[in-house]
Amino acid sequence: MKKIDVFTHIWPEAYFKALIGIVGEMHAITARSGRVPMMTNLDRRFEVMDMFGDDYCQILSLAAPPLEAICTPDQALELSRIGTDSMAELCAKYPRRFPGFIGTAPLSNSAACVDECRRAIEEKGAVGMQIYTNVKGQPLDLDEFAPFFAYMARAGKPVWMHPARTQDFPDYLTEDRSEYEIWWTFGWPYETSAAMARMVFSRFFDRFPGLKVITHHSGGMVPFFEGRVGPGWDQMGKRTTDRDLGAVLKTLKRPHLDYFKEFYADTASFGSKKAIEHAVEFFGEERVLFASDAPFDPEGGPMYIRETIRILDGLEDEALKRRIYQDNAVALLGLSV
Repeated sequence: MKKIDVFTHIWPEAYFKALIGIVGEMHAITARSGRVPMMTNLDRRFEVMDMFGDDYCQILSLAAPPLEAICTPDQALELSRIGTDSMAELCAKYPRRFPGFIGTAPLSNSAACVDECRRAIEEKGAVGMQIYTNVKGQPLDLDEFAPFFAYMARAGKPVWMHPARTQDFPDYLTEDRSEYEIWWTFGWPYETSAAMARMVFSRFFDRFPGLKVITHHSGGMVPFFEGRVGPGWDQMGKRTTDRDLGAVLKTLKRPHLDYFKEFYADTASFGSKKAIEHAVEFFGEERVLFASDAPFDPEGGPMYIRETIRILDGLEDEALKRRIYQDNAVALLGLSV
């Protein structure tokens, strides 16, 4: 059985140089990423991976920041291409360690986005595409992003959805920034959940049949708030008087809670056993995939891998363990083991 870690982050050398060339000095969370050796140093990455045996392998993805947040649409396209090409080279050179990579969709470049995603998937072999929960503050259900989701549904490849929020998003309207990194601890799970809700109530799964979306960090808040998401939203519109929100539910072909269960989730829960258990219970055994979020832990790589494996190895159901570690990824990503 392989342990296929489907969400690990990297800055390949060519991409890192191009990124620095655009942003110059790193700031905030991006500066933190640049200080983690495993992000840019392959020797250190291999050293960490070797701690977990020959069966452990990684699906690569570019780390934040979102391309649209740091550069022009043309630069976003260029960085997306460099990231795809450099990760494809790593996968070709080290197929045992890196059986696949995730391209990053340049959503801010609407004219070229679908063509670049097609190139990444159909020419370079990407197993899917990464997006963020908002596009420079814009929601994902705007019409301009619909061609991307339509293409991904047709291609049959999953979309990895990573949360995006910074300290510039305040905790209170009277303030101009978030304090104590609340924007990350609670803001990112909220970002994920809000994006999921916009997709559901904008009828993504009706409009784009076959669309597959993997939510980071065990599905954000949704599994924990199933009661509010389900019966709570059965009363949509009764709390609002200036719009007829009750009509929204009538446009869906199925109960809205069914659509929330169509998302996939990963196990990147920072060592929370309960978060993983809730994800499995909510989304189902065939919709949860092993992911560590390496290398963003206090040890710079090993800790989240180790703690996630500890939780999954402790599962008594061997069939479930195999599905999460390997079989779900193989089926969803089209991998061979």
